[in-house]
Amino acid sequence: MLNIYDYLKDAVPDDHCRQTSALSVAETYIKNGFSPKKIVDLGCGTGSSADHFKRLLPTSHWAGIDIEVSPEVLQRTRSDVEFLTFDGVNIPFIDSSVDFVYSNQVLEHVRHPEKLLKDVARALSDSGKFIGQTSHLEPYHSYSLWNFTPYGFKTICEDAGLRLVELRPCIDGKTLCERSFANDKSSYNKWFSTESPMNFEIEEIARKEGTSNRAINIRKLLASGQFSFVCQRASAP
Repeated sequence: MLNIYDYLKDAVPDDHCRQTSALSVAETYIKNGFSPKKIVDLGCGTGSSADHFKRLLPTSHWAGIDIEVSPEVLQRTRSDVEFLTFDGVNIPFIDSSVDFVYSNQVLEHVRHPEKLLKDVARALSDSGKFIGQTSHLEPYHSYSLWNFTPYGFKTICEDAGLRLVELRPCIDGKTLCERSFANDKSSYNKWFSTESPMNFEIEEIARKEGTSNRAINIRKLLASGQFSFVCQRASAP
């Protein structure tokens, strides 16, 4: 019988169990020496990540790719960065040419996520990283098609030729559900950037039990509304 702890543990770090986001994970890698020359924002929407990465990696080239029409693309107003349109599966870059693919809350909206993940693996360089965030126990939003369990996400990444290097919890699922039905959603927004209530409770109980950071991360992941991830090509040295 599958033990979910054993299945996930190689991808779940033990260094800390803080709530994360795709951007905070990317920032940590960059601060620790990851310096990609080409950044591709997969599902870039309005292009807002360009400002973050321009600050973090001022000499790198940022390119945003997205489908032709989406609610977020239609809100796009800037023309100071490169935007490319693609079909939702085939990334418009040659094999092994992209150092960093970034994707923030996009995969749950993708019609063919497994095909797209396979093309991410094709486009990544041997030292490249695919860093992002996607939905787990998040209510329907903005034409979302899927929610990924941590188990399922690792499975489809491996099938696509990607190795899941890191999996970390983001905002908890209960708080996201409460937010979706709240009259004032803005009052919940603080929980995206600080430890959300259920995550705090999980950690408080686990600390009293003397549980490891890795085990706490897994507990949070199984109740997460969203989770962050880091992947590399499975064939990378």
